Amino acid sequence: MVRYTLERDESVLVIRFEHPPTRNALDRATRVALVDELRDADVDSEVRCVVLTGLDPSFTSGVDARELLSDPDYVPPPVDPPTAIREVGTPVIAAVNGSCVSGGLEIALACSFIVASDRATFADTHARLGLTPGWGLSVELPATIGVARARQMTLTGLPVDAATALAWGLVNEVVPHGILMARAGELARSIAALDPAMTRHALDLYRRGRETYLGRARAMEKEALEAWQVDRGAARRRFKDR
Repeated sequence: MVRYTLERDESVLVIRFEHPPTRNALDRATRVALVDELRDADVDSEVRCVVLTGLDPSFTSGVDARELLSDPDYVPPPVDPPTAIREVGTPVIAAVNGSCVSGGLEIALACSFIVASDRATFADTHARLGLTPGWGLSVELPATIGVARARQMTLTGLPVDAATALAWGLVNEVVPHGILMARAGELARSIAALDPAMTRHALDLYRRGRETYLGRARAMEKEALEAWQVDRGAARRRFKDR
């Protein structure tokens, strides 16, 4: 069973992460289905914008660490959600409603832009768990907020609140929690009202420009992930004590 639900409002598709026991973490099956969902939406001429959000009080914590750390033969899916988001031509808005952690932060960074609730928090906890990012965080985060701030988030693992995220340029807007989805819907409908060929062209220009100076760094992160040896026992203890 996938850990998200779908809502359709005319030309806007809302994907809501839903798995409270794991702070809306995405297990392997869910990540595979999510990639397919994004690709299906991208070829659906009726879908002009996608909104990603989570079931309160979390956006998503990314990979299900319990699943990852409990299986010594774990093999990740061939395509991760942030890569799929960057590859589609349909605009994707992250409506961050709560805690947005590690892989969740990588998902949000891959979106066209982020709108946040005033309850949202952002954290990179990879190092605290003895893990290494592989979905673009070491590239996208410093490119978005600057190297020093990115280092602070990674080395401390401490959360950044919505107001700080706005000041740092991590998010575009912060709105009261109760109107987050209304604001995200308003922005999505504004996008949907444009010529879809134009929105795809504009996103492609941004994508190609970004790849010229970030593409190699992202490939280096993937290489580091493949070479990283996880101490599963230590990581499980850190995860339990987090």
